[in-house]
Amino acid sequence: MKSKYTFIILIGSVLVFSLAFTFLKPTPIYFQIPKGWPKPNYDFSKNPLTEEGFQLGRQLFYDPILSKDSTISCASCHLQATGFTHVDHSLSHGIDGKIGTRNSMTMMNLAWSKSFMWDGGVNHLDVQALNPINSSVEMNETLANVVLKLRKSDKYKSLFFAAFGDENITGQRILKALSQFELMLISSNSKYDKVMRKEAVFTNQEQNGYQLFKTNCASCHSEPLFTNGNFENNGIPLDSTLNDIGRQRITEKTEDYLKFKVPTLRNIQFTNPYMHDGRFNKLTEVIKHYNSITNNKNVSKQLKKSMNLTDNERVDLVAFLLTLTDHEFLFDKRFVYPR
Repeated sequence: MKSKYTFIILIGSVLVFSLAFTFLKPTPIYFQIPKGWPKPNYDFSKNPLTEEGFQLGRQLFYDPILSKDSTISCASCHLQATGFTHVDHSLSHGIDGKIGTRNSMTMMNLAWSKSFMWDGGVNHLDVQALNPINSSVEMNETLANVVLKLRKSDKYKSLFFAAFGDENITGQRILKALSQFELMLISSNSKYDKVMRKEAVFTNQEQNGYQLFKTNCASCHSEPLFTNGNFENNGIPLDSTLNDIGRQRITEKTEDYLKFKVPTLRNIQFTNPYMHDGRFNKLTEVIKHYNSITNNKNVSKQLKKSMNLTDNERVDLVAFLLTLTDHEFLFDKRFVYPR
C-alpha cells in the first residue's frame, strides 16, 4: 500500500511540474521588420526571441559581473542615450583604468549585420560578446568564470529558468541571451523614417542635404540601414601610436590595409566621437575631412574624388544627418537599466 501511495505522489509531482513548466513557458517575441527594410541576416530559428530571454539579456548587458573585477559592464561602453556607444573619450575604457585601441561602435539594427567589430573580426552576433569579455583592456575575464559567478546567484538561477526552462547556466545561454537583448535594439523611427513613410516632410534645408547625401555618401552609407556593411579605407591616416591597420589584421591582405567597417549613420547626432579611433568630436569635422580628402592609392574608390561642398552645402548635409536621430529609440524604457 505504501508503494502505491508513493507512486501516486510521484505521478502527481510530475504532473504539477509539467503544468508549471507549461504555464511558465517563455513568451515569444515577434521580430518586426520595418516596412521597406531587407530581410535580416540573423537566423532566429537558432535563437528564438522570448520576453524572458530578452529580460535576461538586458540584465546581463548592464551587469558588471561580466568583468574580472565587477567594474565594467557592456553598458559602460554602450550607453543607450548615445546610440549605445560611449561618450567623453575617443577610445574605450576597461578595468583598472586601461585604455583600449578603438572607439566603441554603436549598437543598433544588429540583426542585419554580417560581421562585427571595426575590422570584422567576429562573424556572428552570438559570439561577439566574447571579444570584450576576453579582452585584457576591457573586461579581462573568461566566459567560464562568468558562468561560475552566475551559478552562485539565486537571481540568475531564476532568470535562466524563466528563459530556458531550467536553472542550468551555460556560456552558450549567456551569449544567446545577450543576443536576444541586442537584436531588439531596432532604430527605425527617426524623422527620416517618418518622411519615408509619408508621415512628415523635410524642410528645404533637410531636403537639399538629403540630395547631397545621396550624391556623395550613399554608396557606403546606403539606406535604410545607412551602412553597406562593407569595409572601406576612408582616407584616415595611420595613427603611429595605435598602429591600427584595420581589416588587414584579420585577412592579412595588403588590399585591406586601413580598411574599417562602415558604421551606420543612424543617431549620429549623439554618437560622437567619430571614426574608429574617435579622432573627430564634431560632425562638421567629419564632413570637412571628406570634403578635402586627397587622392591616394589606398583610399576606397568611392572617395577618390573629394566632395567639394560649399559652406552652405555642408550645413545642409548636417541638417539632413540630424533627421536620422531616433528619440524614441534613444529613450525607449525597454532598453534602460533593469530596476
